[in-house]
Amino acid sequence: MHVLFTPFRRLYRGIVWLANSPGTLILAYAILIVVCGVLYHFLEQKASIGDAIWWAVVTASTVGYGDISPETWEARVLAGLLISLMVLVVIPLITAHFASKLIVDTDAFRHEEQEELKNNLRRVRVLLEAIAEREGITLPDSAGPPAAPSDQSGSRRPH
Repeated sequence: MHVLFTPFRRLYRGIVWLANSPGTLILAYAILIVVCGVLYHFLEQKASIGDAIWWAVVTASTVGYGDISPETWEARVLAGLLISLMVLVVIPLITAHFASKLIVDTDAFRHEEQEELKNNLRRVRVLLEAIAEREGITLPDSAGPPAAPSDQSGSRRPH
């Protein structure tokens, strides 16, 4: 079963790679347009290469002027695949990339800051345990929320 999903995982990783690289995404879009245009040129003998590229641009953008439309079934399948690929993959990837750039949280901690916070918390924990030992207070082992003040009164030993 694992072998069955390997191609899909690779495809997914490729899409994620494209989505995170706008230059590569635009290059892939341009290559897709040229490849589909050339294929259309060969499938529709009457279309020049320039017209075929124009057809690919118009079809991929889903504008569909209708000035050039496929007549053979193969070219119609190509048109359906190109439209589907653009609407279901390429346009959402471009939109998601730009949307993610707009909603970046500038207050989010960087990795280094997170590591520093973790180290500081470890030091505070050690100091807290030392104070608790000196005062004779039993600390809970979990990192759960602290007990309510009424619950803490019984955990302290008298001096």
